[in-house]
Amino acid sequence: MEPKQRMCVVGASGKLGRYLVGHALDRGYEVVGVCREQSVPKLADFEGRITVLPGATDDRDVIARAVSGCDAVLTVLVPWGRNHYATGTAQAVLDHAHPGARLVFSCGWHITRDGKDVYSRKFRLYAAVFGRLAKLTRVVDVDDQVEACRRIFASDTRWTVVRGSDLEEGDSQGLPVWSRHVGDPILASNLTRRVDYARFMVEAVANDALVHEAPAVVGRLTPSALAHAGRIAQ
Repeated sequence: MEPKQRMCVVGASGKLGRYLVGHALDRGYEVVGVCREQSVPKLADFEGRITVLPGATDDRDVIARAVSGCDAVLTVLVPWGRNHYATGTAQAVLDHAHPGARLVFSCGWHITRDGKDVYSRKFRLYAAVFGRLAKLTRVVDVDDQVEACRRIFASDTRWTVVRGSDLEEGDSQGLPVWSRHVGDPILASNLTRRVDYARFMVEAVANDALVHEAPAVVGRLTPSALAHAGRIAQ
């Protein structure tokens, strides 16, 4: 019998992270989770089934131990605070994951890889207002996530950056659909179930077609996705 593949989930205790852990276990992975020490109780449902390493996700020593021997690393890029948390997390994963490991990162639609994304006026206004307020309150630094992704895009690792729309809770609608550029009609609904976003990230590990891609995803049963499917069927 072949040994189980080993997957690390960086940011395992958050809403998205817990879905990632669940999907990974369902697919037979051996799972290592990284989260802040105070958040470890959020992983109680997985007690005895995963290995948890407490610590900040931008702590290079913690990440080095967590990703050791892992075939894949899933990272929730959260730009908390003003200390370049997302950038530090991404860089630690890029530096310490073993060569050839599949690296899958999460971020929002505001990230653009090639500058060809087209954002609505409403989206641009929201992003600008949110960005200013976040900086004033020092809670979130959107530019930190931008820098983290810039470093990922520039690396020669086997990365995928999954760009998420607005997320909601609810039963699964199936694997989300995706496009290379925000602004494409298929993405117009701008909504994905969080459980399905996590599923897309886990399944991206085995999809070599997504290596060095930054797919923007949307729920499979949203109006824009269904309209696109209908046009293809015609």
